[in-house]
Amino acid sequence: MNFCVAGAGAWGTAIAIHLARNGYSTTLIPRRYEHALELSTVRTNEDYLPGINFPEDLQVGCNLKPALMECDYIFFACPSHALRQTCRAGALWNQSSWQLKGSIALCKGLEPGSNLFAHEVMHEEMGEPVATGYLTGPSHAHDIAIGKPGAMSLALNLQNEELNKLRDVISSSSMRIYSTNDLVGVALGSCIKNVYAIATGISDGLGYGDNARAALLTRSMNEMISLGCKLGGRQETFFGLSGFGDLVATCMGEWSRNRKFGLKVASGESPQDANASQITVVEGFSAAKCFQEKCQDLKIEMPILNEIFQILHQGKQPEQALEDLMDRKLKQER
Repeated sequence: MNFCVAGAGAWGTAIAIHLARNGYSTTLIPRRYEHALELSTVRTNEDYLPGINFPEDLQVGCNLKPALMECDYIFFACPSHALRQTCRAGALWNQSSWQLKGSIALCKGLEPGSNLFAHEVMHEEMGEPVATGYLTGPSHAHDIAIGKPGAMSLALNLQNEELNKLRDVISSSSMRIYSTNDLVGVALGSCIKNVYAIATGISDGLGYGDNARAALLTRSMNEMISLGCKLGGRQETFFGLSGFGDLVATCMGEWSRNRKFGLKVASGESPQDANASQITVVEGFSAAKCFQEKCQDLKIEMPILNEIFQILHQGKQPEQALEDLMDRKLKQER
């Protein structure tokens, strides 16, 4: 099988290393030409994944179109807001001489403005012949790149035989892949957990302790399931790797950039300044606004999401947000 990874941040680089290490032809395409030249020369990504050498067979390219001509599956590792533009950079998806079977999002967010999930954006840009979906789950790029054990979910609208074949190819002795066709459930879990990771960072930064963190994760899980089922996802998906697994990893991991962002906000830095100071994209910042708009349209009550939205985009103080959450009417747990 022949793979292409568009985007050479930490996560895209880690997946490219993993696929090449599995023995499959893999081309990594950075967004910037000068970055491509650097990676092809030094054979490591010092900007985003320092100290990890590329496998000998990993190719580095500077243009999507040539790589796509021989590609079976493309992985999009660009930020969510740049996904549509990156899709269009490849263009001419339906050329009969090409063998592209599917596009897989590694990005974890919604498209600002349209509030579309990644698989919806890719479908609009590529059309019916190309399957769309996700590879996601609890995954720290550095751990994947050096071969530490892990597990992820692969969601793609392929026939089961083809989906399972791809699942088996991506799997390895250190990475266990589970397949599913619940694109909506996987998409939602992979996106909204970033909002709750920001909430966890704020809670931890304010010193609220383990009890508050446990309660926050539990009620965040409840919100995730409520919204996910309303949008058409399957409840069991949210108890899997792309739901509960990714939520715990992103909210608890010391490496989580969304959690670190929350810590900055808790320290008194404005959300806008904290976001601007990041080298990598904090998907939860824009996702909070996108999901807030979705929930308003669907008339779904999402108290934690609503408070984080107000903190990040309306200037509400975190301490006041906690007070408002704690003062909500008591009810029976479900």
